[in-house]
This record gives sequence, C-alpha cells and structure tokens, in this order.
Amino acid sequence: METRVSRREAGGTAGLGFEPMGMDLPPRWADALDRFAVHLGEERGLASATVKAYLRDAAQIAAFCAEFGIEDPDEVSPLVLRRHLGALVASGYARSSLARKAVSLRVFFGLLTRRGMVARDPSALLSVPKKGETLPKALRHDQVEQLLRVHDTATPQGLRDSALIELLYASGARVAEAIGLDVPALDLPNRLVRLYGKGGKERIVPLGEPARDSLGRWLREGRPLLATDASPARAVFLGTRGGRISARAAYAIVERAGTLAGVGHVTPHTLRHSYATHLLEGGADLRSVQELLGHVALSTTQVYTHVSLSHLTDSYLRAHPRA
Repeated sequence: METRVSRREAGGTAGLGFEPMGMDLPPRWADALDRFAVHLGEERGLASATVKAYLRDAAQIAAFCAEFGIEDPDEVSPLVLRRHLGALVASGYARSSLARKAVSLRVFFGLLTRRGMVARDPSALLSVPKKGETLPKALRHDQVEQLLRVHDTATPQGLRDSALIELLYASGARVAEAIGLDVPALDLPNRLVRLYGKGGKERIVPLGEPARDSLGRWLREGRPLLATDASPARAVFLGTRGGRISARAAYAIVERAGTLAGVGHVTPHTLRHSYATHLLEGGADLRSVQELLGHVALSTTQVYTHVSLSHLTDSYLRAHPRA
C-alpha cells in the first residue's frame, strides 16, 4: 500500500491556505486535489473563495473514498458517488448544497479524466438535484432608511459602518467586492465605483449622493483615525486594528445594524437583493440590472422578477378600479 503524505508536504492546495477535511489523504488523491487547485485558480482564474468551495467538495469525496479503502480516484464508480451524495442527504444537507456538490464532482472528475488520471468519468451520468426555488429576501424602502440611520457618525467606527452599508445598498456589491475595495477604485466626484467580481471580472457601477457623501466623510474623517503604520495604504475599509476589514466583520456590522434598526436579520446579501429588487420596482430593465450585479447569465438575475412582479401585483390591487 502507498504511503500517505501530508497535504502540507505535498504543496499545491496548501498555498491557498486550504487543508482538506483536516486529514492526510492517499498520494493519488493528494495529487488529484493539487491538480484541481491549479486548474481552478491558475487555468480558469476563479476567485479564491470559489476555488476553496470546489476544493472542499472534492476533498469531501476524497475523504469519503479513503475511509472505505478507495485510495485512487480511478477506482471510483458512479455507485460510490451516488452513495456519497446519499450520505449527505442523510446528514441533512439542503438541496442547493447537494446541487453545488454534484456540480463540483462533475468538474473534478471531468478534469481527472482529461488528464488521464481516471480512465472513465464516474460523474458523467450523475444527476444534479434540483434546487428548490427560494425568493430573495428584500427590505422595504423604509426599512433601508431605518438601517442607514442607526450609526453614531461621531465615531470613526460609526462613519465606517455607515459608509459600508451605504456602499452595499447603493452599488449592489458582494461583500467580497466591498471589503476588497481600494481607494483608487472610487471616483467620488463622478459618483462611480469600480468593482472586481467573481473571476476578476470588472464592472463600473454608479453611486447615489448619500453613498458618495458617506464614503467621502469616512475617508476624510474616519479612516485616518483607524489607520496605523501597518495599514494597507489603498484599502477603503479598515478594521479596528488598522488592517483591511474582514468578511466576518462586515457581516457583523450589517447584522448589528439590522438589530438596532428593528428590521430583523440582515446580511450584506440582503442589501444586494434589496438593491436589485428596488431597481426593478423603479423601472430598470432586467439586462441593466444583470450588468450592475455582475451576473454572467441573465437567468441568475431573473429570480428578482418574481419579487418585482409581486410588488406590481400589490400596486395593481391598490390602484385599479376593477382589481
């Protein structure tokens, strides 16, 4: 039997700060994961978070197989993959998670087949569980206004938190785009922001006056008070210790604002949903919203039409004399 090797010794995925399943894997699985990491990150140029999500799913099947003595990806059969997904169903995974994992398995074993590490792709006929249709949660206009009024802008933290939430709602930015924002990407005089989305795709999004003013005040009055000699010079949003703000901190800021405003559980993605929904309710066309959100496929944006149609139906029932 082959000697098992540590992922840190093998390299590859360790460069991403990724340790699959907290365990050592047989060499053939270790090599497969390294090749997968290089393919996703260097050859396809996917974002780090996306690469890690794919790798987690691939490492999960590797650990499942190794546990049952399958030490080479070439030994995996379609039945093994179905049993793996069945075990995840039994563990309570949501259909959306199972669908993503099935896609990850297809991409992973498809690559191994093309590279000659697997003779026959065991995932070729793997069915992808259908996702249940869930409508995005969107805040009402008045709830957004409440959210934007809760911060104490007499403090640098309050200025930062206000500017972050204004940016998220004004631009529809993903949380990773917001926390990765650099000062040169802001064109405040022209009320524009340059965002770098998934796969490094770039888009320019307009900002409203409140967001421009809030960001300008944070940069002038708040940021210098949190910055240290070690602070990244270009980062827009800084944490309390002077480093670039983390995603976890950004989530905490938004969730705390939702609690203080009395509007319930709110996340950065809630603000992105609200941005898209309010644009459509205001008359923006779907294709424009697609571009503003940075969606590759129009079908991804179309989920918001359900929310917008609900709004239009309510308006019709209130306004039409024969509704």
